[in-house]
Amino acid sequence: MEISILDAIILGIVQGLTEFLPVSSSAHLVFMHEITGVEPSLAFDTMLHIGTLVAVIAYFWKDIVHMFRSFFFSLMDIPRGQFRKGLQEDQFKKLAWFVIIGSIPAGIAGILFKDFFEGLFSNVIAVGLFLIVTGFLLWGSEMMSRSVLDKTSLKEMNVKNSLIVGIAQAFAIAPGISRSGATISAGLFLGLERGLAARFSFLLSIPAILGAALIQAKDITSIFDISTAGAIAGFIASIISGYLAIKFMLKLIKEKDLLPFAYYCWIVGPLAVILYYIL
Repeated sequence: MEISILDAIILGIVQGLTEFLPVSSSAHLVFMHEITGVEPSLAFDTMLHIGTLVAVIAYFWKDIVHMFRSFFFSLMDIPRGQFRKGLQEDQFKKLAWFVIIGSIPAGIAGILFKDFFEGLFSNVIAVGLFLIVTGFLLWGSEMMSRSVLDKTSLKEMNVKNSLIVGIAQAFAIAPGISRSGATISAGLFLGLERGLAARFSFLLSIPAILGAALIQAKDITSIFDISTAGAIAGFIASIISGYLAIKFMLKLIKEKDLLPFAYYCWIVGPLAVILYYIL
């Protein structure tokens, strides 16, 4: 499949931005394939997802290094009976374990319902309807967050919180349900600090994107059927746009709200359904 460099860059930018902006990257890739006329390629889409993985790892590199180090130290705490105490004293230990725990629901759902979720990617109507659902999640979580005065910090966060956010991520495997939107919304519904809800969402995306890429690894060899220049251009575009989207979201969620994204989903979702019937 030939893909022009321009189309590749456009798709890369869309993937990078919408992976971390709460508007569903999978939905927008479905729409962009329809708009540009570029045939969907699992190999190329996987390359774009790996690009966003590079972006989030680059942005949170220091946190990730601390988390890995703290995780292995926490394993040493177990035989000494200091595990629980260690989690309270070292927040990176806690964050590392919560990311692992929060990743379990999506891992299970991805394995058990893989064929079902993949079938939804060719259903534009389902994608549009799920995008409307994302809008309601964003709106509802904002209303809830405004009513919670005493927000939960990382020190107060518990296993139940991480599991609920993880379950939200599992539902977001469906195209149209934004992964970042669902997980951030779940965090806000739980009363997490706004910055923490976004930070945990983005860190939780690392094993999710990595797991999806590993499952699709067998298809990555077909990337050689695509123009090399196009593949590289899309990959780089997704890294840059993804990095900028993370930076933007972390600042926005602390200073403003997510309602504009809810309105966006309520416009694009119905529009996709209407245009599908018309065209």
